[in-house]
Amino acid sequence: MGRIFNANRIASMTTSIFATMSKMAFDYNATNLGQGFPDFDGPTWIMEAAFDAMKSGKNQYAPSPGIMSLRKAVKDYHKKYYDLDWNENEIVVTAGATEALYSTIQAFIEQGDEVVIFEPFYDSYLADIILAGGQPICVTLHKPNFDFVKEELEAAISKKTKMIILNTPHNPTGKLFSKEELEFIANLAIKNDLLVVSDEVYEFLTFDGATHIPIATIEGMKKRTITISSTGKTFGMTGWKIGYAIANELLSTAIQKVHQWTTFAVNTPGQHAMAHAISMLESYLPEFRKTYKEKRDIIYKELKKTNFKPHLPLGSYFIMVDLPDGKFNDDVDAATNLVREHGVATIPPSVFYLKSDEGKTMLRLCFAKQNETIIEGIAKMGKI
Repeated sequence: MGRIFNANRIASMTTSIFATMSKMAFDYNATNLGQGFPDFDGPTWIMEAAFDAMKSGKNQYAPSPGIMSLRKAVKDYHKKYYDLDWNENEIVVTAGATEALYSTIQAFIEQGDEVVIFEPFYDSYLADIILAGGQPICVTLHKPNFDFVKEELEAAISKKTKMIILNTPHNPTGKLFSKEELEFIANLAIKNDLLVVSDEVYEFLTFDGATHIPIATIEGMKKRTITISSTGKTFGMTGWKIGYAIANELLSTAIQKVHQWTTFAVNTPGQHAMAHAISMLESYLPEFRKTYKEKRDIIYKELKKTNFKPHLPLGSYFIMVDLPDGKFNDDVDAATNLVREHGVATIPPSVFYLKSDEGKTMLRLCFAKQNETIIEGIAKMGKI
């Protein structure tokens, strides 16, 4: 064929760094601290609930917005933990947070619209904006605390800006946005009449007394915020792909219009199981947080013995480390060397930046791994 059939808008899209590094980890039989999901299963009682749903005949298409019991469970926990009042029609169940992000951005972003994102960013934000015809505008979260400069955020907003994408707790830095930061973002959104998409998939994974604050709780923000989260992250079942978007009915209706032509509906028995799981949050969360805090503390302690300087995260299951001085050309060189020569896979974060070169000085590690895997991987990094 002589004709090029690819759409121009996908020309800048390459294979995900996660797929690339996972393949290298497999090829070199490396300890994998790169993949952003657990190497162990979530609770068996959730699996049993899914099997019970299958056996009771819940195997056909679910309603496109999601089964009522799951949407009610989401509504109830937002009231309990955040004092946010939603109704079931303001919740759209999606194929993971990934589809929630895609459907949301497709619903609101048009050709030429600008979208402000904080870098380092979760890479699907960039892809979704490009697919919608939008223009990403980056604001850097600067080391060592990964704070943004207020003047930089203000300067990023123009007459073309339509949306700000926020991620807290933040992947990949583990940052929690403070109430002061959220109020500053909220004031800009209100002043400039912007939407805010708040990716809160790690909402329950916080440490050291840090508290997650949904930006929808800030005065004036509930009506202009689309909150996105994921049962996969909360319950360690990322392969089930059950997420959701929450917004006022005018916004959620627009998201539902895209969702119905994207995946239409999400797997039915999994939804029933997750409705049950969310109802058990109060008893589940203490052990969940304890488990991940132990893993966070182990990886931080082991990294302190190496030449890689760790940045202690307050949320998520990721940790950023500075490269040793003079050892590597950049993060890609470091990640490639580590997997090929030392048998440990990490993620080079420069792909999560468009504006700053800070990503070239770091690596991202995932500690949602068995303790033995964490210790083994960091011991290999200790040989550098």
